[in-house]
Amino acid sequence: MDPVCILWLLLSACGLDLSQAVNPFVVQQLPPDPCYDEKGAPRRCIPEFVNAAFGKEVQASSTCGKPATRHCDSSDPRKAHPASYLTDLNTAANLTCWRSDTLHHSPQNVTLTLSLGKKFEVIYVSLLFCSPRPESAAVLKSMDYGKTWVPYQYYSSQCRKIYGKPNKATITKQNEQEALCTDGHTDLYPLSGGLIAFSTLDGRPSAQDLDNSPVLQDWVTATDIRVIFSRPHLFRELGGRDHEDEDGGVSSSSYYYAVGEFQVGGRCKCNGHASRCTKDKEGKLVCDCKHGTEGPECDRCKPFHYDRPWQRATAREANECLACNCNLHARRCRFNMELYKLSGRKSGGVCLNCRHNTAGRHCHYCKEGFYRDMSKSITDRKACKACDCHPVGAAGKTCNQTTGQCPCKDGVTGLTCNRCAKGYQQSRSPVAPCIKIPAINPTSVVTSTEEPADCDSYCKPAKGNYKINMKKYCKKDYVVQVNVLDMETVANWAKFTVNILSVYKCKDERVKRGDNFLWIHMKDLACKCPKIQISRKYLVMGISENPTDRPGLMADKNSLVIQWRDAWTRRLRKLQRREKKGKCLKP
Repeated sequence: MDPVCILWLLLSACGLDLSQAVNPFVVQQLPPDPCYDEKGAPRRCIPEFVNAAFGKEVQASSTCGKPATRHCDSSDPRKAHPASYLTDLNTAANLTCWRSDTLHHSPQNVTLTLSLGKKFEVIYVSLLFCSPRPESAAVLKSMDYGKTWVPYQYYSSQCRKIYGKPNKATITKQNEQEALCTDGHTDLYPLSGGLIAFSTLDGRPSAQDLDNSPVLQDWVTATDIRVIFSRPHLFRELGGRDHEDEDGGVSSSSYYYAVGEFQVGGRCKCNGHASRCTKDKEGKLVCDCKHGTEGPECDRCKPFHYDRPWQRATAREANECLACNCNLHARRCRFNMELYKLSGRKSGGVCLNCRHNTAGRHCHYCKEGFYRDMSKSITDRKACKACDCHPVGAAGKTCNQTTGQCPCKDGVTGLTCNRCAKGYQQSRSPVAPCIKIPAINPTSVVTSTEEPADCDSYCKPAKGNYKINMKKYCKKDYVVQVNVLDMETVANWAKFTVNILSVYKCKDERVKRGDNFLWIHMKDLACKCPKIQISRKYLVMGISENPTDRPGLMADKNSLVIQWRDAWTRRLRKLQRREKKGKCLKP
């Protein structure tokens, strides 16, 4: 029978849609990638249905001509019947046959073993005989490349006697992986051209729902097929004087097995994640896996695609392996079943070794000591900025993940806790770097010989226009920019520790940039002329008075002490240049 007809009949018997069967003589127009639809969405894809035995090597336990006999001479091509004839291209005009040695010269059991090269989902196994079909035969399969074997099907007119099996047993869902024994295909006739065809799915209750039957999926899976011919037909119609001896053997040399074609119809097993099989670098047959899968049978998720567990594709769902969501900050991840269940079976991936100062299951927040830069996308390499909390002013190194605000000690303020808050002054103590400014009572700083003056009238000369001009610049002994750091009281004086940032004019050459002191009488300070606060920058213009007990600068109600503005730098440098040209000299 034509092999194409065999395939067509078996597919029909299994209840499969004939429109999906592959006709090897018709050129089909396939889409660019059968594993994805026109919109790029994944869908189940399967390799074409083929004769997996074609061109494969078959190991025969007995072959006519090995060793050579008077009936079979391997040196004579007309008498050679090698096992390669089993899987070559056979046509009605060119039928070649493998033949066993006569049973008189070899054991009665003869085996044919075929390796498919990888796992296939086998739909049928068929043998086309050039001799009478055997009276008893068994078909076995292996799923581990020939290490272990399990029965697929038995054929015998004496099932219970030969194989210990009842004839025509019933298959239920509870025993779908049980091999049956049948007396079909065991008739003597025809003497040549007889067929044994075994369907793996025929009569199996779950055959119409293979996608949802792991038991039947396992049943059709095979890497190797073995056929064992146990007994030939013993009839006088064969034309000999043969008889069965007491041990069940055959005393004549006229019996042998001969097969013209050995077919195994099925698909390369790829679990619905590949449309074809190819050979790898070592020449082994492997699936061309898609849907984020890998492995010889696309039987596992490829690295970084562990957001949900691997599953076989079905007609309804491609069940592709999904890449972990690590926001471009990790290259490795793992699967966590508990998280997967908690997410409603949507996501179970956990990112490993998050980079770019990120942390979390999806590398979706910043690690300790860093905070989120909201101006950048979470996938940006610089999405997390360092907190940079001040080592003295901050109570810890971890800042707010959203704002970047560091935890400040009492009296300390600023994003990084780098300055004293309003009403506090620097103490230079690492434990309490900022302390409250002591309240100043104007009456307490005036000596008993001095009557407290009204502040408005007292400070009036210093009030008025704060505009800086050449006239005011020339009248002062010093013009400096300072940063006020600390304050302490010495008798009736407030002693401010300042850092001189710039010197624009100073008659005292000892006054240079760096730490120094600024003295203000408590009476002037009480009336806020001048007004001064800790941790702020000021422009100070005053008259030099340097008593030996008060080294540094002095300011009073006639001095100009105003909060610094950056715009003044250019103007002051201009006044400084004009002074050097003699503009401050009196006529």
